[in-house]
Amino acid sequence: MKEKGQQPASGLTEPSRLYKKKILHAPPGSWHFKFKPSVCEGDMMDDSQKHRILMVSDFFYPNFGGVENHIYYLSQCLLKLGHKVVVATHAYGNRSGVRYMTGGLKVYYIPWSPFVMQNTLPTFYGLLPIIRTILIRERITVVHGHQAFSTFCHEALMHARTMGYKVVFTDHSLYGFADVGSIHMNKVLQFTLADVSQAICVSHTSKENTVLRSGLPPEKVFVVPNAVDTAIFKPAVDRPSGSEIVIVVISRLVYRKGVDLLVEVIPEVCRLHPNVRFIIGGDGPKRVRLEEMREKHSLQDRVEMLGAVQHVQVRSVLISGHIFLNSHIRSCKLWIINSEHTCRRSSREPDPGDMVHAIQKAISMLPKIDPQAMHNRMRELYNWHDVAKRTEIVYDRAFKCSNQNLLERLSRYLFCGAWAGKLFFLVMIVGFLLWQLLELWQPADDIEEVPDFTLPCSCDEEMLEKNSVK
Repeated sequence: MKEKGQQPASGLTEPSRLYKKKILHAPPGSWHFKFKPSVCEGDMMDDSQKHRILMVSDFFYPNFGGVENHIYYLSQCLLKLGHKVVVATHAYGNRSGVRYMTGGLKVYYIPWSPFVMQNTLPTFYGLLPIIRTILIRERITVVHGHQAFSTFCHEALMHARTMGYKVVFTDHSLYGFADVGSIHMNKVLQFTLADVSQAICVSHTSKENTVLRSGLPPEKVFVVPNAVDTAIFKPAVDRPSGSEIVIVVISRLVYRKGVDLLVEVIPEVCRLHPNVRFIIGGDGPKRVRLEEMREKHSLQDRVEMLGAVQHVQVRSVLISGHIFLNSHIRSCKLWIINSEHTCRRSSREPDPGDMVHAIQKAISMLPKIDPQAMHNRMRELYNWHDVAKRTEIVYDRAFKCSNQNLLERLSRYLFCGAWAGKLFFLVMIVGFLLWQLLELWQPADDIEEVPDFTLPCSCDEEMLEKNSVK
């Protein structure tokens, strides 16, 4: 169904258009929709100060993980602040086209199949036509990319800068400098961030790591921590009973998550503490190593492998344990928990012996922990509304960056290395020429702009409140 007098859009089209929408997470008949400006009536907001943001990454729902949650919750809070937010990612199975999620969050599932580990195949210019169409249709003002090893993110940011848009990049992970994979990824990151407007890291350690890897000036990198949905992840009413101590691990079972460390740590902890049991949730190529360790040391009754855990089940797994262990090889963390993160012990260079010692210390601290008090503290320190407001400041700073001409921008790539710099320079020149050809073939004025579409504020707040209660 089309609006009266409205012609089909050129470029990327929404298969269901505007009235036949598929809304995710909304009970049928529970929402009332209408077209309206992106702010509630009566709010005194200057539209010129509000941003129109395109979030880009290979990682988004229905896939689950830290980056996916970060993008979703940040987008919801930015919508609450009156900004326009659109997400672009690749298709997941038969989920392709345009979808609307809770709060009216619009998601473009671009028909681009993942290549490996949910990453799309690098093409340099394959995404240029469709990204250009989205930017024009949605009247985007700033493009926000997430995760260093997302090829979708790198290509989208590259094309956005070619077209003169302000771009912001958030780095969610830590990387090394010596292995082949890290060297390759660091060079790609250096290319992407050579012309970025502003960057965000989730910790000060991450900022140091990103600055060293990319050569980005430290003054262009902001630290905005992650947050937790304390309305969902709250302590259980009763602690797990009995003398048994349960240690929970939930992560992707890949090398960078420190699975090889766990293979050495778990048998030693089980030897030292006969009353300790492990619950491991997650899946990945390193799962076979954990299963081999369990067989070798006859720990089938003390190491439970859950496989992939749905997001709605994560809290249930957490509240079944006393300690949550994050064994990331770059930032090893140990938390004493009763469904909520509390006391942390970390080591910059994780070592199996250090991790075993930290676990023993955590076990001795268990009787002194008040989960509810720690939960209240986390609720104040790490909440998504604060993250959104701090990210809003980064967007404002990005808009204050001066607009440079093509030659000034291209000159930055020559400093990326003797040979790599020239290659990056050539890649950007070709991208610029392809963009000019697209402008001739399909002028921006011929691409239909979509009307802003949001929920009425009262309905939006009611639905978000219901989701928080759940």
